[in-house]
Amino acid sequence: MDGGLVEHILAGDPRAIARALSMVEDGAPDLPELSAALYPHTGQAYTVGLTGSPGVGKSSLAGALLGAARRREIPTAVLAVDPTSPFSGGALLGDRVRMQDHATDPNVYIRSMATRGHHGGMALAAPEAVRILDAAGFDLVIVETVGVGQAELDVAAATDTTLVVVTPGWGDVVQLSKAGILEVADVFVVNKSDLDGANEAVRDLESMIRLGGRPAWMPPVVKVAAATGEGIEDLWTAIEAHRKHAEASGDLVRDRSRRLRREVESLASEILRRRLGRALEADPELIADLDARRIDPYRAASSLADAAART
Repeated sequence: MDGGLVEHILAGDPRAIARALSMVEDGAPDLPELSAALYPHTGQAYTVGLTGSPGVGKSSLAGALLGAARRREIPTAVLAVDPTSPFSGGALLGDRVRMQDHATDPNVYIRSMATRGHHGGMALAAPEAVRILDAAGFDLVIVETVGVGQAELDVAAATDTTLVVVTPGWGDVVQLSKAGILEVADVFVVNKSDLDGANEAVRDLESMIRLGGRPAWMPPVVKVAAATGEGIEDLWTAIEAHRKHAEASGDLVRDRSRRLRREVESLASEILRRRLGRALEADPELIADLDARRIDPYRAASSLADAAART
């Protein structure tokens, strides 16, 4: 790895940051070395995740939050991640162009990325990308996902405050609850609230929250119109309120520790999976026994695990 890359990232060099994020996307061989060098310089950034169905205006909302942060002179990065597509990495997608009002601001960084070669997928790549932005000096990192599948929820939930974005006429409360969104939301956002049905959407969400029974923190429901900026200050206040609650209760420290432990477990599982796969391919006798039904998959797996433990 280029020894100067770490220094350039710590200095906030946009080209160095872009190179490092590309290493994350591609699962570059030098990535563990880069991660080890940057890790002591991380842990300062606050992260906000945005998730919701396509078309609810997440990118507009991310841009509006970016504007609110910069009015407060907070260095901010926006990371728009696609856990499912190998084709959109690096491209500024359509409605993200409006964020380019901040393109000349040295305290703003905007990146769209997808996993192309990272073996652990975006659920593991996203925390690494956030740490790079953290080390580069951004105090706020906004993480936007493309949809509401499990992969997207995993990415959004790996943030300090998770916003679930819906619109008037957003659909069946039961379906939303089944998707697991109720569990990950710290703040619900009804975007495009200038449209008919906004108040009904707020009432439905508030009923769902009450049924969910989360006494420690009841997620507020905030109406916004990101395209015009209406309600953005209210949303900022809600994010700040959740942050203060998480800090005062100790949830912020506990949740960050829990996410790190889960990430380590996932990384270890991925490393072991690859090693065991190579070990299996290097053992034609075991494969022959398996194919001939002389050994069953459970015993074969146990044999591989035992061999790996001895190496």
